[in-house]
Amino acid sequence: MHAITVEDPEIGALLEGETNRLQHTIDLIAAENYAPADILAAQGSVFAMKAAEGYPESRFHAGCKYVDRLERLAVSRCCKLFGADHANVQPHSGVAANLAVYFAVLKLGSRVLSMKLSHGGHLSHGAPASITSRCFDFAHYGVTADTARIDYEAVAKQARQWRPKMIVAGASSYPRLIDYRRMADIASQNGAYFMVDMAHIAGLVAAGIIPSPVPHADFVTFTTYKTLLGGRGGVILCKRPYAKRIDRSVFPGCQGTPAMNAVAAKAICFRQALQRPFKSLQRRTLENARCMAADFADRGYDVVSGGTDTHLVLLDLRSRGLSGDQAEKQLEEAGLIVNRNPVPGHRGASGIDGGLRLGTPAISARGMKEPEVGIIVQCIDAVLKHFDHEETLASVKNDIAALCRSFPLHY
Repeated sequence: MHAITVEDPEIGALLEGETNRLQHTIDLIAAENYAPADILAAQGSVFAMKAAEGYPESRFHAGCKYVDRLERLAVSRCCKLFGADHANVQPHSGVAANLAVYFAVLKLGSRVLSMKLSHGGHLSHGAPASITSRCFDFAHYGVTADTARIDYEAVAKQARQWRPKMIVAGASSYPRLIDYRRMADIASQNGAYFMVDMAHIAGLVAAGIIPSPVPHADFVTFTTYKTLLGGRGGVILCKRPYAKRIDRSVFPGCQGTPAMNAVAAKAICFRQALQRPFKSLQRRTLENARCMAADFADRGYDVVSGGTDTHLVLLDLRSRGLSGDQAEKQLEEAGLIVNRNPVPGHRGASGIDGGLRLGTPAISARGMKEPEVGIIVQCIDAVLKHFDHEETLASVKNDIAALCRSFPLHY
């Protein structure tokens, strides 16, 4: 950072500002985490400069001796970590990974059945705003009104009626485990491919503390920067018969040269995920989320689905007369970084969301445990109950500042 500050003071000031923001706020965004220093170093390494279109031993550029070794290492570590037949580590993002799977086995206009965005799915699962909805014909399943959980009988019935070519499972704001075996059976009964997007929960899966979709799915996609603590990027796992189709779909189908610095960060990430400390961290992430859900429920909040089996907690704020937008802004003022989110069955006027999505990966990586979760829930509750009370806001800011000082980041 020092060199950037000298050479480009404007960018240096922004870097310093972002570092200070991270240091002095509590990150509760379920899709974020704190990457270790060696991950950041890999992303800023000389690998960032190498053009390497193609795959090891079959590149379209010379000088690929070391990046070939790097990619093979990343692939082998990834397959070992997840027990996969084949891995492609080149996708630039989770959306890029999903697109590559779609285009590997589907035709334009093919029918796909996936989870509705407002019920917990993801934009790239055929939401109207996504290019995926313009390329393929999506229908969506959701959760029940009473339990906010997937009704597998309803999914099976919908699949029989829709006859999709692919069924997609996985979500960005569904806090419960998914029955992958059941979904795979539904796909098989309808002659459909089965894909799982485990972007959010890949770290929990890697640690073995929640079930893995890999034995059941034809394709599994994920990102490396959420619960896995890696750098930015996506990955595709698949059964061996689909390996060549996936590789061709990534390159030359959907991408050009891979970001080899990102591949290096992924390789480091996979190695770290094979170590015992990583498993302990993921266990703490899960325990903190369960504690958070229980604390909010005890305070009378509507916790969607009644709790969580993963790293995230979804709150429905409608009964409190609040919108997620209001809550997000006010909590940020207090040093608590969250994100507004739709809740099942509701989307307010002008796109205003009725809920808050909270995640425990970043606070867990920082070393916080259940006592700190209790303080965080108490602070959130105080802000949401006393929106315009300056003394309350000042008190919460002090509590958050003290918490951050007790668990400093080493950036």
